[in-house]
Amino acid sequence: KCTTMSGHDQPVAANLLDRDFEATAPNQKWVCDTTELLTGNGKLFLAVILDLYSKFVVGWALSPVNDRHLTIAALEMAIKRRCPEVGLLHHSDQGCTYASEDYQKVLAQRGVVCSMSRRGNPYDNAVMEAWNSTFKFECGERFLNNEVARIEAFDFIEVFYNQKRLHSAIGYVSPAEFEAMFTVRKAA
Repeated sequence: KCTTMSGHDQPVAANLLDRDFEATAPNQKWVCDTTELLTGNGKLFLAVILDLYSKFVVGWALSPVNDRHLTIAALEMAIKRRCPEVGLLHHSDQGCTYASEDYQKVLAQRGVVCSMSRRGNPYDNAVMEAWNSTFKFECGERFLNNEVARIEAFDFIEVFYNQKRLHSAIGYVSPAEFEAMFTVRKAA
C-alpha cells in the first residue's frame, strides 16, 4: 500500500544516500518511512527511523493520521534518544510529511543533511522497505484496536527487535549488541 503523498509543492532534496546503505558508525545515516497498519478502529500509521549502522530503530511513532506530526514525533524521539552530531544523513521518500516545512525545520535546526529517494523508486530506500516487511511479517499488520497495536509495536520494536533480534547483516547479533561492540572498540 502506498503511504507516500508526493503530490505537493514542497522542495525535494537530492538523493545523497544513493543506495549506499553502509555506515561505519552509529548516527552517520538514518533512513525512515511510514507504513500503514489496520486495526478495529481503522487505519493506523507507523513512522520509523532506522540507523543504517546497526539497524537499531532510533525513533518511531503511531497515529491514525499520516501527517507531518506523526513523522516529526518519530524524528524527535530519534533526536532525543541519539543526540546526533551535525552532518547526519537523513534519508526518506519525497512524501509531503518529510518535505513539509516543519519537518525540514527540525532537520535544519539539528544540522541534519536531508536526502530523498527518487520519485516512485522504493529501491532507493530498500533497507527501510525491508524493515516494514519484517515488522508486518513478525509482528503483524492487523490488530484488534489502536491500543493493542501500540502495545505490540512497542514490544516488538523496543523489547524484541532492538534488543534481541539477530541480523545477518551485522554478524548475527542484535542491534543493541552491535552498537555495544562499537562502543567497546571505540574505547579501546
